[in-house]
Amino acid sequence: MRHFTTNWIYSPIGAVLGFSLIGIPNAQADFIADSKGSLEARNFYFNRDFRQQGARDKAEEWAQGFLLRMESGYTTGTVGFGLDALGMAGFKLDSGGGTAGTNLLPADLSGGSQDRYGELGLTAKVRVSNSTLKLGTLQIRDPVVSSNDTRLLPGTFKGGLLSVQEIDRLKLTAGQLTQINFVDSTDYQDMTANRIGGSSDKFQFAGADYQVLPNLTAQYRYGTLENIYQQNYLGLVHSLDLGAGQSFKSDVRYARSTEDGNFRNLDNRAFGALFTYSLAGHSVGLGYQRMSGDDPFPYIGRSDPYLVNFVQIGDFANVDERSWQARYDYNFAAVGMPGLTFMTRYISGDNVQRSAPGEGKEWERNTDIAYVMQDGKLKGLGVKWRNASVRSNFGNDLDENRLIVSYTLALW
Repeated sequence: MRHFTTNWIYSPIGAVLGFSLIGIPNAQADFIADSKGSLEARNFYFNRDFRQQGARDKAEEWAQGFLLRMESGYTTGTVGFGLDALGMAGFKLDSGGGTAGTNLLPADLSGGSQDRYGELGLTAKVRVSNSTLKLGTLQIRDPVVSSNDTRLLPGTFKGGLLSVQEIDRLKLTAGQLTQINFVDSTDYQDMTANRIGGSSDKFQFAGADYQVLPNLTAQYRYGTLENIYQQNYLGLVHSLDLGAGQSFKSDVRYARSTEDGNFRNLDNRAFGALFTYSLAGHSVGLGYQRMSGDDPFPYIGRSDPYLVNFVQIGDFANVDERSWQARYDYNFAAVGMPGLTFMTRYISGDNVQRSAPGEGKEWERNTDIAYVMQDGKLKGLGVKWRNASVRSNFGNDLDENRLIVSYTLALW
């Protein structure tokens, strides 16, 4: 079965944009001259082995994806108009024998995966001075809402996003999202809260990033999934130059979540901190995350939570969970091999409330090895191997491998 959808909303904005370009040569020149386009090819192999007793054997699939990104410039004048497009297509290369369910491809009615799927998302944009408004298909990375981009094609939202940067060192952000499109779907749908439930067609958020010092940034966000939960977020990011190629980075986050409207009582406090020391290609990080209250950390289902211990598979955000992270990175450019990087980390969680007697415990280990060609005809070709193991006395036991080959071609 083949799906192709066009996610073009807010047609009045599109009409205004179209009329603004008619008969205005300079406007068309900036609109076109400042535009850019790229085509990214992703080849993705995914294997997940289930190790707990009574589970299915494995989920395993191989697929090829293409992402066409086109971004226009802005028309000239006090108010500039522009248009972005995101075209995506995915094709099944191998899946069968009951191994579907990797989220690389949409499911079919037989319990397997569809052979191909695709969609086109359009985003109108308006710029005034240093402020922009985007309406339509959105990929977002924000402390209270983030798009998922861990499979063949990225997840997206439908809505509007406002960014205001009129005051030095201060960035204001606000937005409203109405629906979500999952990484393995072409259909937009209402949003739910992970582990909490409910359904809503409105997520609103606003806040500020303030550069207190050249090396210190403070963040605040307020977000609410209408009639389900509301969340206040505070964050501090500090970078300290120790000289002689050394640095120390501190990333501290706190979120307070409660119910919104008449939804059931909800109470979560999430604290996290990650400290990283870097020297000559080496980076060593230590992290701590703590959940408090009667509920797990709420976030929009099938999106990414902004937590220091959200890693390849787990988020370590269960009721009352405490978790620690140890991480090591190495950039081989330090020894004359640019493009080659290595990462490994271990996260351990305990004190989890579970339905069975006793304390819930879990751990996860991740390893990434990546290489990007630096020159020659294959310059920009990237290969990444991602390996993970998870063990838990209240959830799944998993061993997972992902092999991703990607290449991005600049079109103009």
